[in-house]
Amino acid sequence: MANKPKVLLLGQIEHAHDAWSQIASIATVLTPNATNRQEFIAECQSGRLDGVVAAFRTFDSFAVTGKIDNELCDAFPKSLKFMCHNGAGYDQVDIPACTSHSIRVSNTPTAVDDATADITMWLLIGALRNFPVGMAALRGGAWRGNPLPKLGHDPQGKVLGILGMGGIGRNVATKARAFGMKIRYYNRNRLSPELEDGAEYVSFEKLLAESDVLSLNLPLNPKTRHTISTEQFALMKQGIVIVNTARGAVMDEDALVKALDAGKVASVGLDVYEEEPKIHPGLIDNPNVLLVPHMGTWTVETQTKMEEWAISNVKLAVEQGKLKSIVPEQKDMA
Repeated sequence: MANKPKVLLLGQIEHAHDAWSQIASIATVLTPNATNRQEFIAECQSGRLDGVVAAFRTFDSFAVTGKIDNELCDAFPKSLKFMCHNGAGYDQVDIPACTSHSIRVSNTPTAVDDATADITMWLLIGALRNFPVGMAALRGGAWRGNPLPKLGHDPQGKVLGILGMGGIGRNVATKARAFGMKIRYYNRNRLSPELEDGAEYVSFEKLLAESDVLSLNLPLNPKTRHTISTEQFALMKQGIVIVNTARGAVMDEDALVKALDAGKVASVGLDVYEEEPKIHPGLIDNPNVLLVPHMGTWTVETQTKMEEWAISNVKLAVEQGKLKSIVPEQKDMA
């Protein structure tokens, strides 16, 4: 028993208890006593976590550890070589810092595709049909409101521009086709014809200029922060509808509020925000904004799939010294 490898659990296993029990059978599981970042760094430096080979981390563990950055990587035991993140987006983890410390990072890419694409379509239809105004009036006891809301638009025949054509973006495309939408996309690299599945690859500028609806499905990193800001809004069609289920900071919220106030953006559907859980007051106050509090993967099925996927990365790390889904930035370390 004493020779078992050690695994660090950062956060809680909420659903995939059977899968986690497999880890407990092959490794000694340690959990931190710390309740904040300063305490956690001190705990790492105390030697209590020495020998840990892999860590499973959740989005919520940020409250204890803060960002996985150079300072934290310096404090981690030298034995830690794998950081298994439970989630598709991993902006809480500084990949260059982990790379420089020879810590390989994994995420749960395809586990979230369906649920995130589903909420994208819900937000898209809701924003396009101008539902937020009527929903607010109804809750306020005024039926549809007075004056009545502006008429919405049907999705059929509209151009859906997808910015970021990874697994989620392609899933959105599949679902949007069922509504009769025309799919265009921009990605760092053009996809193969099979993955494109009829979607038209266009330049970033053309995507902005010709889309009736724009869906943001790109990861957040230093290069993608504020990909959509004042300059980009100026290129868009008057009355465009925008949906963001990626990360809040890929869009400049101040610039978005100004574009909404000016009527350049007719409506927007948001699941993510720049400074969660704080919401820009200009978004709260605007009746044309459909808001959801980051619930894109908030289903039993998807949360379970995510945990199982992340746990499978931990298992592979412990047993074979590799990862099922290393992040793209570290593909050379796979």
